Amino acid sequence: SPSLISITIMTLVKPFRGLRPAAGIAHLVSSRPYDVLNSAEARAETGDNVRSFYHIIRPEINFPEGTDEHDPRVYPEARRQLERFIAEGWLVQDERECYYLYAQTMNGHTQYGIVLAAHVDDYNSGRIKKHELTRRDKEDDRMRHLTATNAHIGSAFLAYRHNATLQALIERIAEQEPLYDFVADVDGFRHTLWLIDAPTDLETITREFGKMDALYIADGHHRSAAAARVGTARAEANPEHTGREEYNYYLAVCFPAEQLTILDYNRVVRDLNGLTPDELLGRLEEDFEVRDRGTENFRPEHAHQFALYLGGRWYSLDARPGTFDPEDPIGVLDVDISSRLILDKQLGITDLRSSKRVDFVGGLRGLDELRRRVDSGEMQAALALYPVTMEQVMRIADTGNIMPPKATWFEPKLRTGMVIHDME
Repeated sequence: SPSLISITIMTLVKPFRGLRPAAGIAHLVSSRPYDVLNSAEARAETGDNVRSFYHIIRPEINFPEGTDEHDPRVYPEARRQLERFIAEGWLVQDERECYYLYAQTMNGHTQYGIVLAAHVDDYNSGRIKKHELTRRDKEDDRMRHLTATNAHIGSAFLAYRHNATLQALIERIAEQEPLYDFVADVDGFRHTLWLIDAPTDLETITREFGKMDALYIADGHHRSAAAARVGTARAEANPEHTGREEYNYYLAVCFPAEQLTILDYNRVVRDLNGLTPDELLGRLEEDFEVRDRGTENFRPEHAHQFALYLGGRWYSLDARPGTFDPEDPIGVLDVDISSRLILDKQLGITDLRSSKRVDFVGGLRGLDELRRRVDSGEMQAALALYPVTMEQVMRIADTGNIMPPKATWFEPKLRTGMVIHDME
């Protein structure tokens, strides 16, 4: 349907007719993102809930156990399940183009994002900026899912620099009655969604985003890349392409950068590269001031300080002056310092993307998870890092650099199925 407002190509964002859960069942329909759990976990979490979104985003659970998530039958099944949800009335589509306000509350902190349709050309041109590399196989998987369902099921998680006009609008909308408001059983996080459909509000949001130089991908690089590939392919196949077709846009939730929480993304290693614990600590003295912190959990207190769990004890490692360049947007990052001076130099782990000697633990699991994996004998040491800041992420994106692997862990994750963007 035509937009309520005049949209020119390259305004960065636009409203859309969201496909979303019927009243009263959003807590039953919506789910965690497809990529934070495996097939077995999705089966267990779904249980006998026929309205769970895992039937669409993890469609292999509709087949016998052991069915590969990339089985050719899986993608058509995602479309069949989506059609079923619509036919059953579990998903309904708004009659007019809208924006939505989505709030997430974790540990007393609430962040507010605007749900919108972002233009793939802005991703292709670099106006929607990325900070990490994507893997072709993961892009291909999301492309097949997009093509089969003809809808953007999962959202890209974007950030923007502070905008006073949008902040005032957000605060006003958040005072209104929401469409959904529930606490998810699996993680205890609160999810709230409001409809934004007043013409003046639509105009304001479109105009303010149109003024922005950039949006920043916080999470969802593969979703963004796949959406851009599908949109580009459809544009090339359409001789009457205008740039305004729905396939030119993909689903995103945009948050003010200052509201976002980046958690630590920690490392555990399987062996000490032939060194004893004392030998490793001695070698680390070359680049770090090493202090024994005892047996109680110790968390890094500031940037360039690391927490090493080794032999049942915690040690703080403070990077010595001269071990990093504060003017280098990559070299100043703790993920780079730890990779260069600890994992590579001392432990011989040179490629974090492929090495089987290192694993990664998101900060939401806490320091106890690091201790558990070492104390069990599975791993020999754990390294806790101070979290990257959103300002660092944006600086890296602005300078055209790429973050080292496993650098950011955003929490809470966007709930899938709160709103869907139909490409038709």
